[in-house]
Amino acid sequence: MGYKIRNKNWNYTPGQKKQHRVSRTKIDFFGECPRCFYIDQRFGIARPRMASFTLNLAVDTLMKKEFDIYREKKEPHPLMEKFGIDAIPFQHKDLETWRENFTGITHTHEGTGYEIFGAVDDIWVNKKGELIVVDYKATSKDEKPTLEGRWGGQYKRQMDVYQWLLKQNGFKVSDTGYFVYVNGDKSKKEFDAKLEFDVDIIPYEGNTDWIDERLMAIKETLESDEVPQSGELCEFCPYRSAAGKLLLQKHKDGKIKK
Repeated sequence: MGYKIRNKNWNYTPGQKKQHRVSRTKIDFFGECPRCFYIDQRFGIARPRMASFTLNLAVDTLMKKEFDIYREKKEPHPLMEKFGIDAIPFQHKDLETWRENFTGITHTHEGTGYEIFGAVDDIWVNKKGELIVVDYKATSKDEKPTLEGRWGGQYKRQMDVYQWLLKQNGFKVSDTGYFVYVNGDKSKKEFDAKLEFDVDIIPYEGNTDWIDERLMAIKETLESDEVPQSGELCEFCPYRSAAGKLLLQKHKDGKIKK
């Protein structure tokens, strides 16, 4: 894990003239805990970073390379045929930009003036000319992966924002997106320097109705000088509160080393 304080030039100042950028991740972050989001955006104090899931990143990179082979051929990937998906990988001059974490697909939201952005894993296109948002996920579970639970909810909102961004850029977008879920097989007798996966494709019907309201709530929160309430499931706010009170008392008691 790591910790950093962002350059103050990137902090949000109420009424600022420069355009503020809000990523897909930050939109979900606000929903999880408005207080942590506010501290991050207004004061530049980020939550401690988790360690990178480097194996997941490797799978993600290899999946992109594999689908790019069929993109170049303008042919469906065998997985599409296996799961009955009548589509091919989408070709577009900006696809690599859309995949980059700090660029992604962008749109200036009229209600807030913010630049909203998010980086997709892949896009397919069906015979109706509708773009299909695709997200790669890697895990290793005994049971088949699903979109249930807290993580599943986050993945669904992630897909919603990608679909919304493409729609705002004038594309015809399918309501159905897909999660290409690879599940590491732990049943093998030995490792033998190989990790094998079972692959599932899970469809999801997107819903973008909540996004405008969320963005307006973000704008209202950032413009206020009042620190908002913490999220019900936030694990960081209770720690900050308890540690802060303890350290303040120790400081008053003269127990803090200079």
